[in-house]
Amino acid sequence: MTDKRLAPGDPAPEFTLPDADGQPVSLSSYRGQRVIVYFYPAAMTPGCTTEACDFRDSLADLNDAGLAVLGISPDPPAKLAKFRDRDGLTFPLLSDPDHAVGVIRSTFVVGADGKIEQAMYGVKATGHVARLRAQVGA
Repeated sequence: MTDKRLAPGDPAPEFTLPDADGQPVSLSSYRGQRVIVYFYPAAMTPGCTTEACDFRDSLADLNDAGLAVLGISPDPPAKLAKFRDRDGLTFPLLSDPDHAVGVIRSTFVVGADGKIEQAMYGVKATGHVARLRAQVGA
């Protein structure tokens, strides 16, 4: 979530970004709960759609395991709203057009204490959510 690669035990950098409706969402608002923060390059592209739909389809199990999901891309909120509505995505999609928070396809599990539990860089979209669910027990 910064230029420096994060590792388990590192504090998750705080951020506030607009969601698909332009409303600000802060990582700190999830404190006390585990959250998956994943970065993807572009809404409505094949790999990113696969990954987002996998998160959507796994959301109930992830939520049952105490995990929220946030997706972050450089797309503007209007494009995120189209992506959300087209694919029925039911978790927040956040806009980071300046790459202030992150730029490469990666996934982080942030613990309830705000520290990184898992940091995965250069993940492949296909099959990623299933592997992640196995790792987090969801």
